[in-house]
Amino acid sequence: MSRVVRVPILLLWLVFGLALILVPWSDIWEINYFLYQYPALGFVLKNPFVRGAISGLGFMNVLLSLEAFRHRTTAVASRT
Repeated sequence: MSRVVRVPILLLWLVFGLALILVPWSDIWEINYFLYQYPALGFVLKNPFVRGAISGLGFMNVLLSLEAFRHRTTAVASRT
């Protein structure tokens, strides 16, 4: 994959991971359309364990994106 494509994808992973870490603990999570439409869903989504699990996925996403930044891929096949 070329460096021009790789850097924006990795930045997108990083931003998505940061959003998964921060959003479950913000007011956006508490006040949204789905919680008003489906009140039973609110009991599950407002549970601190569910919020922590989603933040944990975001943390893993950030770690994996930083690891991908650190390691450079080599060409699979070189031309002769």
